[in-house]
Amino acid sequence: MALVLTEGLERPALRILTARALRAFCDGYVAILLPAYLLALGYGTLEVGVLSSATLFGSALATLGVGAIGHRFDLRVLLRAAAVLMALTGAGFALFESLWLLLAIAFAGTINPSSGDVSVFSPLEQAALAGMARDDARTALFARYSLAGSVFAALGAIAAALPEQLHVSFGVAPLDALRSMFVLYAAAGALVWWLYGALRQPRARADAPATASLGASRPVVFRLAALFSIDAFAGGLIVNSLLALWLFKRFGLSLSDAGAFFFCSSVLAALSYLVAVPLARRFGLLNTMVFTHIPSSACLILAALVPNAAAAIGLLLARSALSQMDVPTRTAYVMGVVSPAERPAAASVTSVPRSLAAAASPALAGAMIAGGALAAPLLACGALKIAYDLLLWSAFRRVKLRE
Repeated sequence: MALVLTEGLERPALRILTARALRAFCDGYVAILLPAYLLALGYGTLEVGVLSSATLFGSALATLGVGAIGHRFDLRVLLRAAAVLMALTGAGFALFESLWLLLAIAFAGTINPSSGDVSVFSPLEQAALAGMARDDARTALFARYSLAGSVFAALGAIAAALPEQLHVSFGVAPLDALRSMFVLYAAAGALVWWLYGALRQPRARADAPATASLGASRPVVFRLAALFSIDAFAGGLIVNSLLALWLFKRFGLSLSDAGAFFFCSSVLAALSYLVAVPLARRFGLLNTMVFTHIPSSACLILAALVPNAAAAIGLLLARSALSQMDVPTRTAYVMGVVSPAERPAAASVTSVPRSLAAAASPALAGAMIAGGALAAPLLACGALKIAYDLLLWSAFRRVKLRE
C-alpha cells in the first residue's frame, strides 16, 4: 500500500499526501469520538448535530475566503496558516467544556465530523497537486490523494478505541482519555505545519498563465457547484459523527465496535479509489461518478430499513465500496473543465457550496434522531443523492473536458 501511494511521486507531492494522511488519521477518530465526547460532557443528540453544522459552516466561510483572495498568496503560506488553526482547534477542544466555546472553536477551527475532507485544506491542496501532473496522470494523483485519506482515516477509526483502552488498562478517567485524543490532534497540526514549510512555490511554466479568478469557465463551474451542493446537503445528513451516533442509538454499538466498522468502511473506500482510475479511463469521469454512486445510495436506503445490526452494517459497507469512487473523479473533472489559471478558484467555488449545504443538514439530522425518527436521515440522504446523480448526468453528459 505504501508503494502504491508513493511510487514515482516527487517530493512536494509526497509531502502533501503525507499531510493529508496525518489529517485523515485525526479526522478518522475525531468523527467517532466527537459525539461520545459531547455526551460525556452532558450534552445531547441535538447538540452533536448543531456542533457538526457549526464546523461545516465555518469551513465553508474559510474556503470562500480562499476562493476570493487566495490567488494573491503563496499556497504554502495559506497551508501553514491552516495547520496552525488545526493545532489551536485540538488544544481548544481539550481545554474547554462550555458548549458556546466549543461551538466557537468548531466554527473557526478544522474539526471534521464527516467522512470526506471538507476543511479549508482541501481546495488548497487540490490546487497545489493540480499543477504537479497533467491529463490522465492528474486523475491518478488525485486518486492517490484520496487513497491516502481513506487508508489513514481507517487507521484513525481504529484509534477511536484508545480512550476505552486507556480507561480499562491504566485507569484514566473516561473524559480525560477522550481529551487526550484532542491533544494528539493538536500535535498532528504542528507536524502538518512543518511538512508544509518545506514546500516550495512551484516554478511557473512559460505556457502557463498566472493564477486568476474564474473567467470563461464561470457558468460551468457554477452549475457544478449548484449540483454538488445537493449531494453535500444529502451527505451532511449522515456525516460520520451522526452515523456513529445512529449506530450507538439504533444498535447500541460500543466505541470499539464503531471504530471497527469505520475502519472497514474506510478501507473499502480506499480500495474503491484504485478502481476508480481504470473505470474513469474506460467509461469517462462523469459516467464513473454517476453510475457507481446510484447503487451506493440504494444500499443506504436499505440499511435504514433492515431490522438487525449485521444486515445494516453489511449494507453500509457495500455502500462504502461504491460511494467514494466519485471523489477523485469529481476533483479531476472539475480541474479538467477549467483552464489551469482558474483551478484554485474552481476548487474553492465548487467546495464552498458543498460545505454550506453540508453544514445545513447535520443539525436537521440531529433533530430527527433526537425526535425518534432514526431512519429518516438515511432515507432522505439516499433519495437526494440519487436525484443529484441523475441531474448531474443529464446536465453534463455532453460537456467536453479541456486538453
